[in-house]
Amino acid sequence: MRELPFALPPTVSNGTPPVWTGDGFDIGGERHSIACYWAEALGWTDELTAFHENETGEHHYIDRASRRHALNAIKRHVTAKDPVIMDIGCSSGFMIADLRRELPSARVLGSDVVLGPLRALAKKYPDLPLLQFDLTDCPVPANSLDATILLNVLEHIEKHELAARHVFRILKPGGLAVIELPAGPELYDVYDKQLRHYRRYKLPELKAMLEGVGFEIAGASHLGFFLYPAFAFVKKRNRKYLSLPDEEQRKIVKGNIQTMSFSPLMNGIMAVEEALRYSLPFPAGIRCLALARKPGRGF
Repeated sequence: MRELPFALPPTVSNGTPPVWTGDGFDIGGERHSIACYWAEALGWTDELTAFHENETGEHHYIDRASRRHALNAIKRHVTAKDPVIMDIGCSSGFMIADLRRELPSARVLGSDVVLGPLRALAKKYPDLPLLQFDLTDCPVPANSLDATILLNVLEHIEKHELAARHVFRILKPGGLAVIELPAGPELYDVYDKQLRHYRRYKLPELKAMLEGVGFEIAGASHLGFFLYPAFAFVKKRNRKYLSLPDEEQRKIVKGNIQTMSFSPLMNGIMAVEEALRYSLPFPAGIRCLALARKPGRGF
């Protein structure tokens, strides 16, 4: 991408707006690989990124299904010829790699609240515009994006409704937000505590929040319907470990993440579920899925 399709405000450390050059940002005559806006990452850290993705990697069956759903949603619902898509909470960039491979004409951007993953991504993709910011104080101008993807982001943000309002603001009329969040408040356990989740969600409440900030719901379902009974059993069992020391909790979470993470059987089950989801919304699951559209032209 030689030029950003929108202008950015000045960063906190420099009074000059960042200008994308195609392989970095020019900020006051200095080259920067990332446009950094001050953010206090209360809900995530570089260490948590390393812990989670060292254990799951790129091919965990749930995360693969998550990215496949997001990609299919973009293909089905975003009709702009060269859509501008931002992966918010892009972390190690697995979703970005899928977008760049499957949608070569799209103009893809990445953002995160922590710098560590963005620095690694900047080395891997020097032609990828990367922004660091807190979504509750988002610097992206209004009406700038055709689509945003937020995979397991809002649960890390205490003021999640404010964050959702910013997502609504930065989308163009007709723009799409692909949102995925952990399901089942009653299943909050050591995994949620260790990964700094403020909450888990009920789908009706998520839809109500999104509609409350102005979105129309273009689709809503769950991810992991067929795996839900076993998942719920493990989550409820793990609630009894919430009083253990952090190190013991971390060991339990590590073991849960590693269990069948690369299972061909699980990958097959999740592929079948994806094929059925568009004709059969699932009433329960591991994660809530919502496709939220900003009213207006564009679809």
